[in-house]
Amino acid sequence: MSDKGEKILIGKVTKAFGIFGEAKIENYSGFADGFELLEDVFLDDEKFVLEEVKHRGRMTMLKFRGCDTRNDAEKLVGRKIYMTEDELRKLPDDEFYVRDLIGMDVFCRGEKIGRVKDVLTDRPQDLYVISLIGGDEAMIPAVKEFIKSVDIKTGKIDVELIEGMI
Repeated sequence: MSDKGEKILIGKVTKAFGIFGEAKIENYSGFADGFELLEDVFLDDEKFVLEEVKHRGRMTMLKFRGCDTRNDAEKLVGRKIYMTEDELRKLPDDEFYVRDLIGMDVFCRGEKIGRVKDVLTDRPQDLYVISLIGGDEAMIPAVKEFIKSVDIKTGKIDVELIEGMI
């Protein structure tokens, strides 16, 4: 990993695991295997080499070089895990990083209806949380029936909604 590029939050150390310096993490990357592709990460501003990534069910554990005891791992609890922007994997044309969707303008039949405030990814299908013009919020499922186009370059999302959605 280079030290260049914007740092992107991809997780947080939540607790020590076992006696050999492993750390349980909360994975924000959106990919179950997101850490396997990285050689090193930043914990806050300090660079750490990843020695091993393990999965047990939905739990992810990381082993960092130089972190060899439970006490070493406990010192990392609460620290945020970052990667650099140049390490982002290329996505298929119909997939987007949440960070790119936040702030995009949302249009329905040519009329601006709001802006993407958040994307909920912890459900069977993602939901776009839209701050509507006028102050209300709406949630739009991120499926082709409702999301007609996403143009990252122009910052515009076109949607087709059914009556009662907003």
